[in-house]
Amino acid sequence: MLVTDSRIVPVVVINQASRAEALGEALVAGGIPVAEVTFRTAAAPEAIRRMSANADLLVGAGTVLSVAQVDQAVDAGATFIVSPGFSAAVVQRAQHHGVPVFPGAVTPTEIMAALDLGLTTLKFFPANLYGGAAALKALGAPFPQVRFIPTGGVSADNLATYLALPNVAAVGGSWMVPADLVDAGDMATIQRLCAEASATVSAFGKAA
Repeated sequence: MLVTDSRIVPVVVINQASRAEALGEALVAGGIPVAEVTFRTAAAPEAIRRMSANADLLVGAGTVLSVAQVDQAVDAGATFIVSPGFSAAVVQRAQHHGVPVFPGAVTPTEIMAALDLGLTTLKFFPANLYGGAAALKALGAPFPQVRFIPTGGVSADNLATYLALPNVAAVGGSWMVPADLVDAGDMATIQRLCAEASATVSAFGKAA
């Protein structure tokens, strides 16, 4: 399974690793069997380790800012790496480990730097502050080979607008996995939110 197959990448903040297994089960049951566990909390590595035990779930690490965090994420079982910005060192370390990496790139210069390292699927973050769908449409002309994962400001309200763009492989977001529900262990609501998002995505099919 590819990261972009579900067309949505849930961006997960976990404060308690003990919630990880149940959260993974809710994602799978809700039709979005992928999780980007952000390195914004100390619980992230252990959460990745626990979620990785679910064979039906694709688990990666997000907010990866350094080479050391790449190593830590991969050691915990992450099968992909996401970074908010472009760091050649982070990209090359992920490539050294043989795991897909999706760095943030919002300018032509950053996109070209990513292309130089062989990357063609990039995070676009924060999407709402860097022009949103209009900016992605404009970037499609000079970079027809690049696919983006817009994240930041993506919600149930504008999900369809992004997915309709030919150069959007998937979207990243946390509206279906809000941290307060994760903390509270309200996996039933998370499963419902995932199912609703998955239903919206189903109209668009897989990315080109």
